[in-house]
Amino acid sequence: MKSSKLIFYLLTLLVLVLVFWIGMESLTQPGLEQFEGKYTPISNYRNENNTGPVVRIIAVKALDTDQEWMRAFGDFQPHTKYGRTLVFFFSEEVNQEISLSPTPPYFSSGFIPYLIATYEKGPMGDVKFIEGYPE
Repeated sequence: MKSSKLIFYLLTLLVLVLVFWIGMESLTQPGLEQFEGKYTPISNYRNENNTGPVVRIIAVKALDTDQEWMRAFGDFQPHTKYGRTLVFFFSEEVNQEISLSPTPPYFSSGFIPYLIATYEKGPMGDVKFIEGYPE
């Protein structure tokens, strides 16, 4: 009788520790605050197609040109299966909103000299990170 109670208490303790650990891991994940001070949103576009491929295009002004955070920022953006997500990182010299379109070149060619990097997540989740504009 004593050994079954001991096993019951040990299993209960183990379950409580696991629930606490999973809860703490879930609630302490980094969010958008990790990118504060590194970018300023300029413009975004999302097509209205909800049944087919969803195209998301995001233009941001990069206040920090570190490629690691740019990749992390791109990975953090929403992506839909069979859809495409494009993030364009512009230099600080761009001070106006950019009009985005769903077809290449996606924005006015006058902004290409100010483009630092391009992040693209393709239809199957494949990621491309390119300095400058993709050819």
